[in-house]
Amino acid sequence: MTPVAKAQWQMHFCVLLWGFTAILGKAITLDAMALVVWRMGLVTAALLLVPRVWRGLRAMPARQLAIYAGIGFLVALHWLTFYGAIKLANASVAVTCIALATVFVPLVEPWITGQRFQPRELLIGVAVVPGVALVVGGVPPEMYLGIVVGTVSALLVAFFGALNKRHVERGDPLTVTFVELGAGGLFLALCTPLLPWFGSPLVLPGLQDGILLLVLAMACTLLPFALSLVALRHLSAFAAQLAVNLEPVYAILLAIVLLGEQRELGGMFYAGVAIILVGVFAHPLLVRRPPHRADPMPLGTAESKTVD
Repeated sequence: MTPVAKAQWQMHFCVLLWGFTAILGKAITLDAMALVVWRMGLVTAALLLVPRVWRGLRAMPARQLAIYAGIGFLVALHWLTFYGAIKLANASVAVTCIALATVFVPLVEPWITGQRFQPRELLIGVAVVPGVALVVGGVPPEMYLGIVVGTVSALLVAFFGALNKRHVERGDPLTVTFVELGAGGLFLALCTPLLPWFGSPLVLPGLQDGILLLVLAMACTLLPFALSLVALRHLSAFAAQLAVNLEPVYAILLAIVLLGEQRELGGMFYAGVAIILVGVFAHPLLVRRPPHRADPMPLGTAESKTVD
């Protein structure tokens, strides 16, 4: 097997593991706030054991440290609204909403990164609007709030994804991950009084939730991140993006097999998902940039996010 082919298999395995994050979010009985704070705390604690992280912290200027901490707050809000959408609706609805980040990226990214506005990207966003309408029409009314919260989560993806892209080369990816997730979890815990709808972080998980949280933090967060760093050495940004775009597909299929969510959703929902996914996959095809290796991105941008 060639290094590129091996890297492609590794990347798809990472995406499959990321697809399980929505399933675990549904299976864990904790409120969204406690789930996210525990997940961030466990990953941050594990990264404390990595000497490379400490070396990166010593080399990072205070201003850059503050920037990554601020981005971490956006990452924390994204994860909070993502798991909030899962609790308010279900895993399939939440990952479909995250796919809408493709709609927001062409509007947000040029403003933050200074790149030229791409009308073709905006056309992709407009093209998925009928899919959004079908998704809304294909879910029970009690899930509508979950769609709203999930859409906010997708908007946050566009913001912190663009910010990370702007600053990605200014710090070691593991160190940036440590700062973003550590600061994000801390900020989120401090902001709990302002976000009462998502529950309290001061909840000790039971045995089953504790095991699932460890799986979420280690097997579905740290492991795929480390493996993706290896794979991205041999993949172009285009190839990596196509693989990452499969995450909602994997997550929805897993939700059908493991959670039986197809019983809660109508045919209109899946028709809408198909339209949205066409837009998601058309994005890298229509706005393909000159070939280059994909940049290793922090964990905060590893799930359902752009990698180029």
